[in-house]
Amino acid sequence: MVDILHRVGALAPLEKVYEAIATPHGVASWWTKDTTGEGTVGSTLTTTFNDATGKRLGAFELEITELDPAGSVDWLVTAGPDEWIGTHIHFDLKEEDGFTIVLFGHTGWKEPVEFMNHCSTKWATFLMSLKQFVETGTGDPSPHDVQISNWH
Repeated sequence: MVDILHRVGALAPLEKVYEAIATPHGVASWWTKDTTGEGTVGSTLTTTFNDATGKRLGAFELEITELDPAGSVDWLVTAGPDEWIGTHIHFDLKEEDGFTIVLFGHTGWKEPVEFMNHCSTKWATFLMSLKQFVETGTGDPSPHDVQISNWH
C-alpha cells in the first residue's frame, strides 16, 4: 500500500479549520462546491465535480468514519474511481506557533499508478484552497480550482 501525504499550515484557529473539513458547507468552500451530506459519523458525504460549463467530471461518496473536534477527521471512500475505493482520506490538526497544521493523508492506495501522481498534485492545490478559505473566507473549490491537466 502507498499513501499521499501533505502538511500545510494555516493562520487560523484549529476550530475554524476543523469546521472547514468536518462539515459539508465547509468542504464545499474549498474542495468542490457540489458537496452534500449530513456531516455526522456513519453518514455519507457526496462530492461531485463539474467543469466550468457544468459538465459532470466525476463524484465520490465518502463514509465519515471519524469526527473529533480536538483535531481529526477521517473519510472512507466507498464510491468513485476504482483506485480510490477502500482508501481513507484523513486530516489531523494541531496548533503550532500560531498556525493550525493540517497533516493530510490519502492512504491505502493499492499501487502507485500515474493517477495517484495526479491526485497528489490536486490534493496539494485543494489544501492550498483550504488554507486560503480559512485565512481569507474565500477558497478555490471546483469548478474554480487550478487545472493541472486534461484529467481535471
